[in-house]
Amino acid sequence: MIKIGFIYILCSYLLLVSCTQSGRRKTVSNNESITISSTNKRTESFRGKNVIKIKKSGGVYLIPTIINGINMDFIFDTGASKITISEVEALFLIKQGTLTKDDFLGVQNFQIADGSISEGSIINLRTVQIGNRVLNNVKASIVHNTSAPLLLGQSALNQFGQITIDYQNDEITLE
Repeated sequence: MIKIGFIYILCSYLLLVSCTQSGRRKTVSNNESITISSTNKRTESFRGKNVIKIKKSGGVYLIPTIINGINMDFIFDTGASKITISEVEALFLIKQGTLTKDDFLGVQNFQIADGSISEGSIINLRTVQIGNRVLNNVKASIVHNTSAPLLLGQSALNQFGQITIDYQNDEITLE
């Protein structure tokens, strides 16, 4: 069981590496804001604005997120296909009883930045809370690397119709 878990986490790391060098990033100045729109169908609970304070750290923006009841700060990453957590966070969630073997969905192949294909583990996060919004049953990947960053990717972000980042006020608005 532990060997399979480690393999799942290692595969997820490769996904993380491929997402961090995505070509979909746009450089903006600190005085600009950008808006990202999605056409995904949203449920009634997603109506209205959800303004969240973000903090800049090392050139990236961190957004407070609650995963299965546990507070974590994620890097806001529109280039990541899924929420990505490291094996350290996965093990912590397991020890807290908020991530179980039933949440492991299997493995999936991912293309990493150098073009090679690697296998990664896919999990189900029962709840992902961003501000006052709670998303249910969000797919995520586990990276087999203890120092891998936490990425808030498209498996959560695409459930919002519009995302606006206000760099001047360090806020993100999800609608």
